[in-house]
Amino acid sequence: MSTSGFFPKPEPLTAEAIAELTGGRVAGEADGRTIGGVAPLHDARATDLSFLDNPKYLDAFAETGAGICLVSENFADRVPQSALAIVVDQPYRAFALVAAKLYPEAANPVGAWSSRDGALAGTVHPEARLEEQVTVEPGAVIGPGTEIGRGTIVCANAVIGRGTRIGRDCYIGPNVTVQHGLIGDRVILHPGVRIGQDGFGFAMGPGGHLKVPQIGRVIVQDGVEIGANSTVDRGANRDTVIGEGTKIDNQVQIAHNVEIGRHCVLVAQSGIAGSSTLEDFVVLAGKAGIAGHLTIGAGAQIAGGSNVAHDVPAGARWAGSPAKPLTDHMRELTRLKKLANRKQPK
Repeated sequence: MSTSGFFPKPEPLTAEAIAELTGGRVAGEADGRTIGGVAPLHDARATDLSFLDNPKYLDAFAETGAGICLVSENFADRVPQSALAIVVDQPYRAFALVAAKLYPEAANPVGAWSSRDGALAGTVHPEARLEEQVTVEPGAVIGPGTEIGRGTIVCANAVIGRGTRIGRDCYIGPNVTVQHGLIGDRVILHPGVRIGQDGFGFAMGPGGHLKVPQIGRVIVQDGVEIGANSTVDRGANRDTVIGEGTKIDNQVQIAHNVEIGRHCVLVAQSGIAGSSTLEDFVVLAGKAGIAGHLTIGAGAQIAGGSNVAHDVPAGARWAGSPAKPLTDHMRELTRLKKLANRKQPK
C-alpha cells in the first residue's frame, strides 16, 4: 500500500524525523532506517510504517514485515526483530500525523481536475467576490453576492447560492450545494453534501399541511468536515450551527435549528431532529437517532442504533431503543437472555 497510484510518491522519512513529528522515542538503533509509505501490519514491507493500537492484532504484529512500528510503551518489547519501534503515547494518533506528512493531499483533498491553481473554469456571477487563488472547476456555479476566501477549491458541478460566504482553504467537493450558509476556514465538504436547504417545517392540520418559511441560516465553524451525501438544513427561525472541529460521517441528517458543539463526532446514518443541542465532544455512533428539542450533554456517547427520546447528562454513555444509561441497558439484556434460556416446565 506504499503506492496506491492516486497520490504523489512521498519523500522518505527517517526514524528520527518520525520520532520528532510524533513526540515519540526510537527504541533501539535507528541505523539510518527510512520508510516511504504506510501499511497495515499484515501487508507491511520493510519500507513501510505500521502501528499497533489494539491488542486484538498482536498476532499480526508478531509477524509484520514493517520497517518501523509505532507502539505504546506496553508493547515496545514485543516488536519483531526485523522492525524498529518508535514508542508513542497514542499510536493511532501518531500514525495519522505521519500519514498526513507523507500524503498531504489525502488529508486535505484537491479538486478532481485542478491543483489549487486558481483557475476559474466554472460560472462565476459578476457580483460574487473571490479572493486570490480560489479555484472553480468546470460546471460549478457561484451565485451573486457570494464571497469565497483565498485557497478554497469549488469542485465540478458544485452550486454556491446567493449571498453565501465561504472562508479560506476550504474544499467544496463535486456536486455539493451550499445556500443560506456561512462557512468558516479549512472546512471540507465531501461530494454530494447539501447545506442550507429548507428545514422540514409544516403547520399540520385537518385542512392540509401549511409550509412554514425557513428563514434561518447554517453556520459551519472552522475545521469542520462533513462526509458524502450528508445534509444540514437551515434554521426555521434561528440558525443551525455546526461547531468548530466537528467531524460528520457520510449520510448524516441534521435538521433545522440544531446546534452542535465543538469537536463532536457523528458517525454514518445518524440523525438529529429539529431544535436539539449537542454540547462539545459528543459522539453519536452509526444510526443513532436523536429526537427533537433535546440536549445531549458535553462528552456524552450514544451507542450505534440507539434512539434517544430524553435529555442525556454530560459524560453519560447511553444505548438501546429507547436509549437509557448503558449499565441499565446491559442489565436488561442480561435478564432477557436469562429468561429466554430458562427451561420451561414440562
